[in-house]
Amino acid sequence: MSTLTLKIALTPLLILAASWAGRRWGEAVGGWLVGLPLTSGPIAFFLALDHGTDFAAAAAAGSLGGAAAQACFCIAYGRAAAALRWPFALALGSAAFAVSAAVLQTARLPLPILLPAAVAALGLAILLLPRGRLPSFDALALPRWDIPARMIVATALVVGLTAAAPLLGPRLSGLLATFPVFAAVLTLFAHRLQSGAAAQQVLLGLLLGLFAFTGFFFALAATIDRAGIAGGFAIAIAIALAIQGCSLWVMRRVRSGR
Repeated sequence: MSTLTLKIALTPLLILAASWAGRRWGEAVGGWLVGLPLTSGPIAFFLALDHGTDFAAAAAAGSLGGAAAQACFCIAYGRAAAALRWPFALALGSAAFAVSAAVLQTARLPLPILLPAAVAALGLAILLLPRGRLPSFDALALPRWDIPARMIVATALVVGLTAAAPLLGPRLSGLLATFPVFAAVLTLFAHRLQSGAAAQQVLLGLLLGLFAFTGFFFALAATIDRAGIAGGFAIAIAIALAIQGCSLWVMRRVRSGR
């Protein structure tokens, strides 16, 4: 199975699951779910099979830096959502992502520095993200086309970015590969159909979910050369699931105001 086929197959299913989770348990849970490396993890596996462990370790380090860039996206979009409509908030969030990702790509920080930098960026983003008042979830009447539209938009974006990769070159393609497509789709739909506060809830869930993303790619980059493909991925998955369980506990306490 090619990476493009994998993306086409998984993208609508992931958006469907995250959207259903958001309607059942709140928008933050949807954002938390797409923070997991549910598509980037399998793609990293195919890269390891096709190009070897050295290539996979370098790609994992690049994805780790992408977590910090996504934190900048969340800060910019979340603060803009308090006063601006979704197109302007999305533009500001995307610009913040692009600038921070470009800086990280240029800096090429070593793994021992990249990990605390990513964790610090996520923690700072959680502190700086505004939390507006959200209307009662039960009172929201969302249109029937909402979830199908999310699935179509997300899939179109993923396919478009993948198809454009040969034209953009490896550096720009690598930068765009870490853009939070799924979270951006959930955020802008929540913003457009509900409120800026709903978008901020998605972003808060994403930030908490990105700790597992960070742990997964750090563990993969650090262990895949020595432990091999099977061992490296087993360690990375175990660490990501442990962190995700902790972040769910934290999210419940944040939502309860404790």
